[in-house]
Amino acid sequence: MGAIALLKGNILNVFTREIYPAEIKIESGIISCVNRIKGDFEGIIIPGLIDAHIHIESSMLTPAFFAQAVVPHGTVGVVADPHEIANVMGIEGIDYLIGDSSRVPLRFFYTAPSCVPATPFETSGATISPQKIEALMQKDEIVALGEMMNFPGVINDDPEVLKKIEIAHKHNKPVDGHAPLLSGVDLCKYTSAGISTDHECSTLEEAREKKELGMKIMLREGSSAQNLESLWKVGGEFLVTDDKDLEDLLKGHMDILIKKSIKLGMDPFKAIQMTTLNPANHYSLPMGAISPGKLADFIKVDNLENFNVQEVYIGGKLVARNGKALFKANSTPLKSSFHFTRKKPSDFNIFSQGSKVRVRVIKVEDGQIITQESQADLAIKDGIIKPDIPSDVVKISLIERYGGNNMSNAFVKGFGIKEGALASSVAHDSHNIVVVGSHGDYMARGVELIRKNGGGLVAISKESEKLFALPIAGLMTNQPASTAIFQLKELHGMVKVMGCILESPFMTMSFLALLVIPELKISDQGLFDGNKFQLVDVIKEIIS
Repeated sequence: MGAIALLKGNILNVFTREIYPAEIKIESGIISCVNRIKGDFEGIIIPGLIDAHIHIESSMLTPAFFAQAVVPHGTVGVVADPHEIANVMGIEGIDYLIGDSSRVPLRFFYTAPSCVPATPFETSGATISPQKIEALMQKDEIVALGEMMNFPGVINDDPEVLKKIEIAHKHNKPVDGHAPLLSGVDLCKYTSAGISTDHECSTLEEAREKKELGMKIMLREGSSAQNLESLWKVGGEFLVTDDKDLEDLLKGHMDILIKKSIKLGMDPFKAIQMTTLNPANHYSLPMGAISPGKLADFIKVDNLENFNVQEVYIGGKLVARNGKALFKANSTPLKSSFHFTRKKPSDFNIFSQGSKVRVRVIKVEDGQIITQESQADLAIKDGIIKPDIPSDVVKISLIERYGGNNMSNAFVKGFGIKEGALASSVAHDSHNIVVVGSHGDYMARGVELIRKNGGGLVAISKESEKLFALPIAGLMTNQPASTAIFQLKELHGMVKVMGCILESPFMTMSFLALLVIPELKISDQGLFDGNKFQLVDVIKEIIS
């Protein structure tokens, strides 16, 4: 795996949108010169692909094992927002990711998490103040202020929120946005604060309005939120994944987004610019083009129609070929962060007077992280509100894990579970424990498995139980993707047998605690209305 002095082939020029034979001269991992030549070459050399917005932790892989999974698909760099582990462990968690990243050739760039915790209506394991943002901005690995999810804070001139934005501007680093469904005067106020991107658009109208105000649109195609097909005609600036689970990641990464974009009708040069030149320019990364002074990070594909990645070079070194990484990876352990008492089945009950009650219900939609507020009329027996299994209304609970023992209970619709429970220590963004189930017995067993094992994804049925352990902050496995995938597939197979109708059930469930996404969510403090930005009661009215 020695350094390359000279490379010849057909190169794709992202500046002139041409493909032509050229000779690339590389010195100390940096492109020193590019010259046109004559020759007949197979394949096309393209700048290495960059994911401009991703949360590594959502892959459930540590950075080192993440790199081993995505580099063979042509990814040479990522701009990662570490607010998942930051909500669990603060600066210590961010430092863990940065340290683990240094073990592999993939270029990891990070943003300073702007909202830890995301809202005051939940309990997290840490708080990142403006002073800590200032300290993070001193690190070479930090290239921006992470997505500003607290858009009410921006709109209402919250001093702490505005101070974080001011610090980023002082360091000449961009501020990423997060403003789902924001419009009109409020959107103008949000944009005027100097927030430059948004990845939360779900309709063309929303994307167009934000683009007209100067925001750069990230077209997102992840495991749970898949908006590319709806939005590609708006002409966004970036293709991003945001959150990509392990099973999907092994099928492809940025190469999959480019293939889908081209298939939908996007110009191939545009799709490639959105994953190379555009993110490099926006975040001031020394890559993104095959030109002098840039890092010698590029990939070779067969053609623009099929876009099959054949070789990957980082720093002028061949690091992957024909779908296989040519480097090893390993990760260090991390202490447990679970501190709560064992839960009893009765802890998952919701009590009420009367014989029937009308309740608010979180309604999930497959492929979306936005939920709706629904309602259901449920029976009461012995003072306990019962779920309506035939109507797909089951229980959902959120258990705080950081020592306070807070817990809230509600109802959810859209999982299709007839009997059993699903539980997870991945619950954006504070990563308390979320559990969905038909009965408190199953739910208590699932939560206890997570507590005893220091994190994981769990499925509990009448016949069996399965655990996919996540011992790294309750978010990540300590195994390589090739090993972990078999355990995860077994878990997903069991969930399907349980009747679950969702394509990515654990990913969908993890977003049910993300309060900054409309419409109805759950925290350890109760049900949360994302439109009104306030807690609301589960019970709407007692009917009889």
